Formats: sequence, C-alpha cells, structure tokens
Amino acid sequence: MYHSLKNLLKIRRFQKRVINVIYDIIAITFSLYFAVVVRLGHDNFPIRDPEVYSWIVTVVVTIAIFVKLGLYRAVIRYMMVAALGHIFLAVIISTVTLMISSFLFHSFVPRSVPFIFAGFAVLMLGTPRILIRNYYHQYYRRNKPNVFIYGAGATGRELAYSLTNGEEYNPAILFDDDPKKIGQIIYGLRVHPISDFPHLQSLYQPVKLLLAINNINKGERLRLVDRLSNWPIELQSVPSVEDIATGRAQIGEIKDLDIADLLGRTQVDPSPELLSQNITDKSVMITGAGGSIGSELCRQILRQNPKSMVLFELNEYNLYKIDQELQQAKKHLKLGTQIIAALGSVQCQNRVEKLMQFYQVETVYHAAAYKHVPLVEDNIVEGIRNNVFGTWCVAEAAIKSGVKNFTLISTDKAVRPTNVMGASKRLAELVLQALAHRQTQTCFTMVRFGNVLGSSGSVVPLFKQQIRKGGPVTVTHPDITRFFMLIPEAAQLVIQAGAIGHNGQVFVLDMGEPVKILDLAKRMIHLMGMTEKCTEEGEKKEGDIEIKFTGLRPGEKLYEELLIGNNVTGTCHPKIMTASEESLSWQEMEVVIKQLDTCCHDFDLECIKRILLETPTGYMPTENGY
Repeated sequence: MYHSLKNLLKIRRFQKRVINVIYDIIAITFSLYFAVVVRLGHDNFPIRDPEVYSWIVTVVVTIAIFVKLGLYRAVIRYMMVAALGHIFLAVIISTVTLMISSFLFHSFVPRSVPFIFAGFAVLMLGTPRILIRNYYHQYYRRNKPNVFIYGAGATGRELAYSLTNGEEYNPAILFDDDPKKIGQIIYGLRVHPISDFPHLQSLYQPVKLLLAINNINKGERLRLVDRLSNWPIELQSVPSVEDIATGRAQIGEIKDLDIADLLGRTQVDPSPELLSQNITDKSVMITGAGGSIGSELCRQILRQNPKSMVLFELNEYNLYKIDQELQQAKKHLKLGTQIIAALGSVQCQNRVEKLMQFYQVETVYHAAAYKHVPLVEDNIVEGIRNNVFGTWCVAEAAIKSGVKNFTLISTDKAVRPTNVMGASKRLAELVLQALAHRQTQTCFTMVRFGNVLGSSGSVVPLFKQQIRKGGPVTVTHPDITRFFMLIPEAAQLVIQAGAIGHNGQVFVLDMGEPVKILDLAKRMIHLMGMTEKCTEEGEKKEGDIEIKFTGLRPGEKLYEELLIGNNVTGTCHPKIMTASEESLSWQEMEVVIKQLDTCCHDFDLECIKRILLETPTGYMPTENGY
C-alpha cells in the first residue's frame, strides 16, 4: 500500500488533477445513486432524461465549485482543516443545486434524497483525501527522526505544522509552561508539562529539542536556556521574529542557539542619533570589509542609508561575499546607496587615497588587521606591516583626502601586550594619536574591545566543530578568561563611539564580566545534548566529550585587560567609556616609524621587538603568557 501510494505521489501534477476530477465525478454519481437507493429501499427506479439532466448539472456545478475553491490546486498530502471546510461548502452548494435542478427538470428526486446525498458526498469526497494524507505522513514519519518542541504558542504551532509537512524532522511532543495549554491537542500533538520530559524522552528518543519561543525578553530567554541546558538533549531554536518578518529565514528553519544565549549577555539598545550621525547621506569607507568585524560594520552602516559605501578588502572571495550580501539587502530595504567593491591593500596609500578622493569619502572605519595571535607571532614583519604601516597609510590618505572622521577598530590585546599582534595594535593607536596632535582636519578615534563571539578567530565555531566530531574540545588553560561581545553589538558600539569622539580619543567598550573559557566549553557541550568527561577539578568521569588542556601559547595571556591605567571616564553612552593614556608627538612617532620600517625591510626580528619594547606600547613578551 505504501509503495503504491509512493508511486502515485510521484506522477505529474497535471495527471494527479485529472485523476482527482475523474474520481470526484464518480463519487458524486455514486453518492446520488446510493441516496436514491437508501430512500426507496431498492435500486429498481427509472432513469429518464430529466434525471440525467439533473445529474449533469449537479456534477458540473460541484466540479466548478471545487475548481473555484482551489481544491485541485491544493496538494492532497498537505491538506488540513481548511481544505475539508471547502469540501463541506462545495457539498452544500451541490445539494442545493440538486434540489433546484430536480425541480426545474421535474426529475424523480424525492425530497429527502438531497440530504442523504450530502452525507454520502462528504464521505466519498473527503475520506480518500484524509486517508491519502494520513498514509503519506505515516509512511514518511517512519523515516524522520523525532524532535520535541518547547513552546505551544503561535511560533510552536507554526513550527509543528511546518515540520509535519516537511521531510527532515517529525514533531512528536509539545512542551509548555502555561497550565492553560497543558493537555491541548495541536496538529495531533499533545502539550505536556516539562516534568514529563524524562519519561517522554525514553519513549520517543528525540534527537533535538527545538526552542520555539520568541515573545519573551532576553533575560527570560537566558534563564530558560540555562534551565534547558541541563536536559540531556541537543537544544536548537527557530529563527527570530525579525528574521522571519524580513524574509531572511523561514519558520521551519532550524538553527543553533544564538551566540547571545551562550554568552548570557544582554545588550543596550543603540542610539539612533549616534548611529546615523557620521553615516546617513554620507560617503563611508570600510577597510577589511570582508572580515568578521568589517562585514558586520557594513551591514549596520547600510541600514543607516549612506550615500555610498566603499568596501575595501584584500581577499577577493570575502569581498565578493559581502558585496553580494549587501546588494541583496539594499534591494530588500529599497535603498539608493551606491556600493563599491574595491580590491586592494591598506599598505598601498595611493590606491586608498584615490578611492577616497573619487568617492568623496567623509567617514572611515578601519577594520583591516591581522588579529590571530599565533599567526602574527610567526609572521612578525607582515603583522607590523599590515597593522602599523597599513593603519598609517590609510590615515595619511584620509588626511590628504579631507576625511572628517576616522575610527580604528582596536583590541583589548593592545593593553600591556604580551604578543606582537597586541603590540602592533597599540602602536597603531599611538600612530593615530600622534596624527591627531599634528592636525585637526580629520578626527581620529580608537575603539578598544575584547573578543567577539562568532568571529573568524572566536572559540565558538572551533568548539562547535570539535564537539560535532566527538571531541576533544581544546582549552588552553583551566583558568583562562576572556571578555566577549556579540559582533552586531560591537559594530553598533564602534559606530556610536566614532560619533561622540574627539580627536585622538581612545574609547573602551563595556564588555561586562569576563567569561571563563572552560565554562563556555561546558555550556556548549551541554546545549548540544552531551556531557563532558571531566569534573570541576579536571578529573576523568563518564561522559561524551573530553576537554583537553593544551597550555598557553607563546604570547598568550591568562587574563585580558581593557585599560592601561585607571584614568577612565564615562560618556553619554552607558556602554562606552573614554581612556586617557600616554601618547607621543608626531616628531617622536616619525622617528619610531622610520626605524621600524628599516627593521622590517631587513627582516630583523630582534630589532622590531626592541623598538616595540622601547616605544610606550607596554609590550612585555613572555613565553607562558602569565
């Protein structure tokens, strides 16, 4: 039966419609025949021309109503209550048609026959459609893994419906905290309290628990995720209401939890005035536009409707990706922004300067940098060239082109750096501070923040990949901590800091409390439905994923800082602070740059490190990172 149904479902749509029409004609005919037989108690009755005319009119009108109501456009295996309602409506109209036609043609149709006909018609027209749908879902349900849905509200109901008609997962149970919803049946699924989870899990063996709640605030969501993370099942969610509304996602799409749920961090709503101040109706350049920070800056900037956006990027593929994404977003948002994808290196001042002048750039966000600590430690000259000289080249081009605002994306690793990457970023800050002393036409600001979750260098995608492979999850040290921030929040704060900055200011973003990397790894393991193989003391225990401590890498700190000194003051934004730190005059900085250029040209690594030590970068190289 299942194989016959499967073959039937594979035929062409036109053939299915022809079969439907032929069956409905037969079903209407037999419904009328059986109605007369039931009424008379025998099948010995005359069939004359008036009866034939009445039958033809009833069949034609019924089929026409089915066409009008779209029943032949609907896919039978997806039919639900609405389609059955249309069948009832069509049968009512068909019954009335039978009564009128029998009166007009003087056909032999007793008065009770139309009502008996209606009952038979509903059974014969509706029952096969229901059976086909049920057979289809029973057949495909056997090959779909079970999932549980948490949330019996509107989002949960839509998700259950979408998954039922999809081919990936079979929704088995709905959970909800609302006592009023407990016991309800939604699309054939009973709503259970969360206390039933252990019993139901052993019964249905679900592969995932899908979080389908979008109408709660971030605080409640974080508490909910924290509670659900203790359940031995992988936890995922449906897209946010915003993503569904804007067309970026569909209700049936399943994804990993937002990184915000891993971080347990709530963000402050941005100030619309600060976001738009240096962007709206202006020409903006973003260097490193294809990177994790640069691409998010591009997304946030586009929403502020700039006159033009110059995407400057060295990596061809990354530039192509962000350009395509922004072009699509531009169409969706119906903006008139000109988007320019420009390949090039920040170390080529002439290339940058010509772009700035041609597109009359007024605001620059300099995100281009080498930021992976071990790689820069192994490629010191290129790290210095890109991070220090690249920043200098872009800054000089901005001054010559009359750029009004220049914002450098810096890092917490620039504070008392123990590695070349951090020292190079601190030196880049000093270069801009010196240029700020030299001139006042271009306002240079620097924004310093910690790690961003989900970036190319973040531990989150690495941990996720390691967990999916069965481990081990690698953590450098059991006590290592880092400040974390979400990429969209970081990008918004960078834009706002650039808007409130004065020439030469260093801004520090409020990163909240530092996060222990070991705790983050354990949380990810739990949310993916597994347990770790070590105790709090690092001893082995029964579990799914091993956590392996690899030791601090050269130049890596155990703890990160955001300030060199304690001289920090607040600003008009609660998440943005300004720091007053040591700087050099341009004459002093020029001497350092010339010496550093000579050392880089000669690939004299010891000379480079000596200059970093002698310059007020706070560079303190160590082997173990303490």
